[in-house]
Amino acid sequence: MDILKDTKIDFIGKKYYAFLISIILAVIGIVAAVMIPLGKANLGIDFTGGIAIQFKFEKPFAIEDARKILDNQLLIRLKQAEGELKVTSDRLTEVFTQGFADNKFIVESTTAVGPKVGKKLQRDALWAVTISLIGILIYVAWRFELIFGIAAVIATFHDVLAVLGVFYVLNKEINLLIITALLTLAGYSLTDTVVVFDRIRENLRKRGKEVIEGLINRSINEVLRRTIVTSGTTLLVLSALLIAGGEVIHDFSLALFLGVLVGTYSSIFVASPLLLLWKGKRGRLIR
Repeated sequence: MDILKDTKIDFIGKKYYAFLISIILAVIGIVAAVMIPLGKANLGIDFTGGIAIQFKFEKPFAIEDARKILDNQLLIRLKQAEGELKVTSDRLTEVFTQGFADNKFIVESTTAVGPKVGKKLQRDALWAVTISLIGILIYVAWRFELIFGIAAVIATFHDVLAVLGVFYVLNKEINLLIITALLTLAGYSLTDTVVVFDRIRENLRKRGKEVIEGLINRSINEVLRRTIVTSGTTLLVLSALLIAGGEVIHDFSLALFLGVLVGTYSSIFVASPLLLLWKGKRGRLIR
């Protein structure tokens, strides 16, 4: 970390390039947010309704083998089924019994979610994200000023949209677990943003005649080592989960991994430059 002891990187000077990247990510995220209520995204049964059946096999097997055994029409029907839990479970058991004749298994659990419940969960997920953003605005506005709160909310909303957009483009399944990841990364992004804001506020109180652009740049560089250590260690853990965590939590880990990357980027290139654009290079950010 001594290598990064006295960095003087011009982050603010690159703000327009960063804004261009952020606009692209946000637009993709907005498209995803529009498509989800229309049912045109890869939604899990949490939001569409359907049936989930969990099997436990005695021997390991490749997930691709299971997909080859299953008929595609059967997979599509599962997401739309209602009141067919026993029939579907029996049919899948029969298919796997034939396909994995030398690998015994048991049905560990079966779950059915009706379409009405799925719609309610969609609304609840939207409210959860909305309330969290309002909470962030109130907290940061109370701790700093309203302008800081607005910048933090824009940056956090940007992070959520960016990850949502990437999942939509990759056709990853969007379910309650992914919504949990989005709320988690919102909290992580806020923490990183508050650290940067805290240093900006501290330097503002003793800035003298220093222009805002230089002050914000200096503040970001002063906390850069902390940001790299925190994000780096978090990404190491998430990398381990991505590689060795298994199929069940793979997408959850991927969402968090992308969220940490985007959240770290936004606290430097989105939230902080917004303060400059709001007040101008020589404007006052504190009373």
